[in-house]
Amino acid sequence: MARLKALSVVLAFVGVLAAIVLVVWSGFGRVSASLSSVGYSGFALLCAFQIFVAAVLGIAWRVIAPISTGRRGLALDAVFVWARLLRDASASCLPFSQVGGIVIGARALSLHGQTWQVASLSTVGDLTAEFLTMLAFGAAGLVILVTQRSSWLSSAAIEVVLVLTIGLALLFLPRRTAPVLARIGRSILVRGFDFAGKSIQSIEPELILIYGRTDLFTACNMIHFFGWMAKGVGGWIAFRLLGAQISLLDAMAIEGLLHVGLAFAVLVPGYAGVQEGGYILLGAAFGVPPEIALATSLLRRGRDIALGIPVLLIWQFVELRSLRKKYGKLPDSAHEIVSQPNQESR
Repeated sequence: MARLKALSVVLAFVGVLAAIVLVVWSGFGRVSASLSSVGYSGFALLCAFQIFVAAVLGIAWRVIAPISTGRRGLALDAVFVWARLLRDASASCLPFSQVGGIVIGARALSLHGQTWQVASLSTVGDLTAEFLTMLAFGAAGLVILVTQRSSWLSSAAIEVVLVLTIGLALLFLPRRTAPVLARIGRSILVRGFDFAGKSIQSIEPELILIYGRTDLFTACNMIHFFGWMAKGVGGWIAFRLLGAQISLLDAMAIEGLLHVGLAFAVLVPGYAGVQEGGYILLGAAFGVPPEIALATSLLRRGRDIALGIPVLLIWQFVELRSLRKKYGKLPDSAHEIVSQPNQESR
């Protein structure tokens, strides 16, 4: 674990250097001019739309979770939306790898009535659905890219076949692949979560139950796919605000292919440098100038920071209030905070 943390720090440092090099290479003046053209209203629109995306992804998480609290309706939905906002804020603004943000998101659920076991199990189920739909969305992006470069291919026909294939897979694969998905989920739990001495083998049947609920797992996948499409719309808004003449379909293709590439950089905090390079490469494939592609990445980072910092500050307030309620005082060390999920699961 210590080696992974050290590797993340090194990768973050290299990524920041790479991002600086890309800004210089693209032309600092051109990039800054593109960013300044967005304006406050455009930036506010981008932030508001991102909150909508987080709400969609939070609902997807809520659908698959085995609820352990009496809350129902909008109040329960709001808890999962908040946890999703915190997961994304932690991954974007804190010097952690993506795994750190995932654990903090699960912690948010445990602060609002869910047991640590339910929070962690639902997190793994949600991550699985998000990953599967990311692959499907990336495949759709690849189809768009290929059909643009090959006039003899029928874009409409290929997309219809792709949509039908994805739909059938979401309906029939979850139940048949539940044991395999459960083993993958168990490996994630071993790396990122602690069940206070409970055997990890005893968790696998519960994961199989989550993946085996075809109706709920399929609904979670469908909502996540809609969430990926919403992310594509957000990317298109950013491109248009920066002056790029790009179609909505092309913007979605860039978003899908970008996230497939980012999946291989999971240890890089905030995808530093990787995101910028991905935007430039994919932007070039769809005719977007490098300075605008890079400005899109930086605009996205600015949006994530503008939303993430307030979310993290509110989270700290909630943590302190929870600790005061439990102990009647502040903790003596940071270790006391980290150990809270373990104590709650007993």
